[in-house]
Amino acid sequence: MAAENKVSLKLLIDKKANRVLFAEAGKDFVDFLFALLSLPVGAIIRLLKKPAMVGCIGNLHESLENLDEAYMQPYQSKDSLLKPTVPLSQLANMPLLLPDTDHLQPGARRKVYGCSNYHHRCVTDRKDAPCSYCNAPMTFEPQFIVINDNNTASGSEGGFVKGLVTYMVTDDLSVSPMSMISGVALLNKFSVNGFSALNEKTGLELLKASLQSKAALTTVFLAKDEIKDAAAPK
Repeated sequence: MAAENKVSLKLLIDKKANRVLFAEAGKDFVDFLFALLSLPVGAIIRLLKKPAMVGCIGNLHESLENLDEAYMQPYQSKDSLLKPTVPLSQLANMPLLLPDTDHLQPGARRKVYGCSNYHHRCVTDRKDAPCSYCNAPMTFEPQFIVINDNNTASGSEGGFVKGLVTYMVTDDLSVSPMSMISGVALLNKFSVNGFSALNEKTGLELLKASLQSKAALTTVFLAKDEIKDAAAPK
């Protein structure tokens, strides 16, 4: 597994309540957060593993894993649901911050298949599916070229949001452009002690917290015993 990319954050922490008020983040971190929205459910389950999933979706995933292929429709594959691909144009030139599994690598090549008769111009992502013209199995594998739609515009930075802007990411992962007014309002409302040094955490931890908690940044970046102490009656 390749090393994960890293981005830097500054956290503003309420020392009395031991919680993160907000993070001061750049384009790279905000692009990563928005890229999480493009992940198929099947990919999320594979990343987090079934025991970490809340609710019944892990059981649904396991049921499909255990289902015999004989029950699947012809030319339907279990892997299309269990190991779904991610839109490559969404992930190109973006810090993914997640493990480099095969189905999430931005440089990975998606496989498509065509008829061996090149005059029959149809393709499919299911190997051996019948050609719609001659009914022959489609096994020819043409070259698949990844085009980064995010960089087609002249001068585009790629990703989703513009750079040269500082963003505020609150504990519940609400994102907005950073402003002096919003920052001062939070400073006045809570007793804080400046920006905290950031402990290294993985994108996988943040993905998990975003699905399980309304206080994702606190869950990921503050020690569990600190959170427990803050919640205990005085």
